[in-house]
Amino acid sequence: MLTFSELLQERARTRPADEAFTFHRAAGATGGPDAHRTDYAGLDRAARAVAQQLGDARGERALLLYPPGPEYVAAFFGCLYAGVLAVPVYPPDLARWERSLGRIRAIARDSGARLALTTRDLVADVRTLSQDFPELRELSWLGTADAAEAENSPGPSCTPVDVGPDEPAFLQYTSGSTADPKGVVLTHANLLHNTAAIADAFALHSGSRGAIWLPPYHDMGLIGGILAPVRCGFPVGLMSPQDFLQDPVSWLKLISDTRATCSGGPNFAYELCVRRTTPEQRARLDLSAWELAFCGAEPIRPDTMDAFLRAFEPSGLRRSAFYPCYGLAESTLIVAGPAKGAKRSPALFDRVALTRNEAVRAQPAPAVDGPRPLELVGVGAPVPGLDVAVVDPETGAALPDGRVGEIWVTGNSVARGYCNAPEATARTFGAALPDRSGVRWLRTGDLGFRSDGELFVSGRRKDVLIVRGRNHFPQEVEQIAEAAPPPDCAPAAASLSRPRT
Repeated sequence: MLTFSELLQERARTRPADEAFTFHRAAGATGGPDAHRTDYAGLDRAARAVAQQLGDARGERALLLYPPGPEYVAAFFGCLYAGVLAVPVYPPDLARWERSLGRIRAIARDSGARLALTTRDLVADVRTLSQDFPELRELSWLGTADAAEAENSPGPSCTPVDVGPDEPAFLQYTSGSTADPKGVVLTHANLLHNTAAIADAFALHSGSRGAIWLPPYHDMGLIGGILAPVRCGFPVGLMSPQDFLQDPVSWLKLISDTRATCSGGPNFAYELCVRRTTPEQRARLDLSAWELAFCGAEPIRPDTMDAFLRAFEPSGLRRSAFYPCYGLAESTLIVAGPAKGAKRSPALFDRVALTRNEAVRAQPAPAVDGPRPLELVGVGAPVPGLDVAVVDPETGAALPDGRVGEIWVTGNSVARGYCNAPEATARTFGAALPDRSGVRWLRTGDLGFRSDGELFVSGRRKDVLIVRGRNHFPQEVEQIAEAAPPPDCAPAAASLSRPRT
């Protein structure tokens, strides 16, 4: 298959009645009247209906402003069918329109979108609220059909356009500042390569089953939670991130009730489940089918990993399921991950050596005063088709194992660049190593090192504190702060700032 458009059409032809996804609408409710099941044929019909509504708009860019749900998935594939670049955006909160507005306006300006899609229920209100803002007022607003209506209609005569693998598929905006969003241009080839890498690293197959609460307008939720299952041909249970945040056990209940084998999220999600579930709730869960609990998108804390495993082992969760991984939007999604099923333990590193950018393995600290080792969670090795180098960010020279530097990535998952930002694209996507002539490297801005064949991520380059010529990483500061005894004095707060450059 050359594109995701062709892939979905093939699924609809060969497995029309097979479940693509089921969206569970109510917090804590799995199945029942609040669950909307979509098969491949229904998704294909709904995507064709959106494509027909878009008409002859090939090459245009369309904002997708949907709450999580089946209508969003249909709109995304409908854009692929029409050759329109989808631009997923965090959906507007009509009750707090001003809070949503800044990022939506910035993305509309940056992407050059002339179309905007949302639900029929929202389109009139959003169009009215947009009239005071030229970036939004000039958009052509389209309200797409309810999922049940579109999926069960006879099907429009729309024929998906032919696109090549190197043509852009959609714009993935990074979670940067509101004033300066960066839209990563991802091609069909990028998506197919990275979802194949995810399938390989996670050992996914048609018998797998997913459970995803992640926002579908972010890379982990869209690519990992929707596109990878379509690529592999297995069903996924979807739920709203708002439902998860309101009631974290609802995610675990979805995994338990649907016997999901693959699910995950950022570190905070695991921490939230430990803090906001009770022993009684945990006793009613069966997590024995959960084979792979991926964790990424933010620093992975060893104490969170341990607390989550200890809390949910009585529910059937295996320690071998925990899967720390590393990725970023500029490389589509995944970059590195360990072998599936291997038991993971944090590694200890000499804290003083790390301030000199040296990664030296350490032994557990004795019960005496002195610098304690720093615990870090390794994220395995690069996935197939990607290569990683650790580079001195000042000299551009590759560093050996055991030296801390900036993580650079090259391979077929690396995007072509940022939308309408040639200078930022050249800085980030145009790096070169002296001994790898002609190879284009992505500068991630993340610091890390290799140790015993495994990649460790130690923090963002811009977040490192430099004190008396020595580097102090965010994880180090956090672990020291948490290990310190509570002060006897009243709480206080301080703010550190530096001039803008």
